[in-house]
Amino acid sequence: MEEKIIIAIDGHSSCGKSTLAKDMARELGYKHIDSGAMYRAITLHFIRNNVNISDTEEVKAALDGVKLSFVYNELKQTSEICLNGEDVAHQIHEMIVAERVSDVAALKDVREYAVEQQRAMGIEKGIVMDGRDIGTVVFPDAELKLFMTADMDVRAKRRFQELYEKNPNITYEEVMANIQMRDYIDSNREESPLRQAEDAVVLNNAKMSREEQLKTALGWVKERTAKLAT
Repeated sequence: MEEKIIIAIDGHSSCGKSTLAKDMARELGYKHIDSGAMYRAITLHFIRNNVNISDTEEVKAALDGVKLSFVYNELKQTSEICLNGEDVAHQIHEMIVAERVSDVAALKDVREYAVEQQRAMGIEKGIVMDGRDIGTVVFPDAELKLFMTADMDVRAKRRFQELYEKNPNITYEEVMANIQMRDYIDSNREESPLRQAEDAVVLNNAKMSREEQLKTALGWVKERTAKLAT
């Protein structure tokens, strides 16, 4: 039996990190943890409770009322996030959350809260986790680190198509502006900014199909697990 490893996937907004992570986890029989969903769920909680993110004490108090968990959806064959026992997989992808999540995720207390939970989830390995700081902060010793990227126009088109199905009133310009804003905040925030880990393998999927990127990534997994076995 091959030794289970931790696979850390980082990258820019709307690169398809979660899609690849889900596909890899399904193929490998690993757990998938979408760290971005955790930050989105926290953001949703803050929005619902009108939390002033400029007030440190208010943020800490709000985090005390957050309980996150992942429940496996047999029908969709994927793990979906729950906020205080409520499945919020759909709500966290609404534009109001997308517009605020980078600001919330940049908060020191929020990141410390999330990272502590994420590390606990990876204790037994056999996990694929995607986000912005997984290979640099959460699991700096992960056996395989991937850094995903694609041209901004490609990412915006993909995201627009995804959101348009749920909200026909959304415009491409809105989506592009949101991605530009998130890229800037994610890369320039003080707490755990988006960075490519020195030992990460770069995956530019701009011209790749879903099947092609999965095959490529699984090839890297095979290489790493083979090295561990020698």
